[in-house]
Amino acid sequence: MKELFGGAAPYYARHRPGYGEAAIEHLAGAFGADSRVLDLGCGPGTIAIPLARRVRAVLAVDPAEEMLAEGRRLAEGVQPVDLAPREPAVTWLRGDSTTLRALPPFDHVVMGRSFHWMDRAAVLAELDELLPPGGAVALLGPAGQPSEPWEQGEPWEPDVQPWQPVERRVCAHFGLDIDAAALSFRATGESHHAVLAASPFRRLESRTFRRRLIWDVDGLIGLQLSYSYSSPAALGDRLHAFVDALREALLADNPTGRWEQDLTTEVLIARRTGR
Repeated sequence: MKELFGGAAPYYARHRPGYGEAAIEHLAGAFGADSRVLDLGCGPGTIAIPLARRVRAVLAVDPAEEMLAEGRRLAEGVQPVDLAPREPAVTWLRGDSTTLRALPPFDHVVMGRSFHWMDRAAVLAELDELLPPGGAVALLGPAGQPSEPWEQGEPWEPDVQPWQPVERRVCAHFGLDIDAAALSFRATGESHHAVLAASPFRRLESRTFRRRLIWDVDGLIGLQLSYSYSSPAALGDRLHAFVDALREALLADNPTGRWEQDLTTEVLIARRTGR
């Protein structure tokens, strides 16, 4: 994933919308204030940093060093729920879903926009061995029914948001595959709900949270550069040409330079049955 997101970390941190205070508060309540939580595929700390203010400690793990560096920068001064902490609020470590056994112990695990990159069934089986009794697996992302992995909500979802016909045209002109990342886990034919229901973590609790975002041109361009398929590394020396083309096309389509988006986030908490 490091190569896929090359150069994207600053754009990811600034322009990817967070999950909202209400969703993070709900997540922290489910985990408990004395918990040590693994944020697997943490990126620049979109979940780890706000969650660290509400639990004992967060272990933030990502394969991309530039994402970890951005997270460390953003997390400066963050204090955990214990104002006299015995450990850092956030510990940043390079790793991924194949290095779980090398990590320090944790009580719960959360994954945001990362679970679809993994061998989901294998990760859940390994977490069943590593998590203590009562340990939960939580997913934060777009809301969906068990047979519908993606529902209207996230900014990058193809053919849902009002600016995406423009995005598709510009990306196609530059030979970028807009569907590559957003639909990656559909290759298995199973939603996250279905994978969890077939795992040891089959007792599911779901809550959805809704809010409205306002985007301008610079925000949408920054959002675009945060994606794996259109990251600065993917564009290379075409970066400036791509930015200019996208800006021109967005303003031609909507001269107001303002877009509204209804964002729906699901907090899906999965626990073992009988434990």
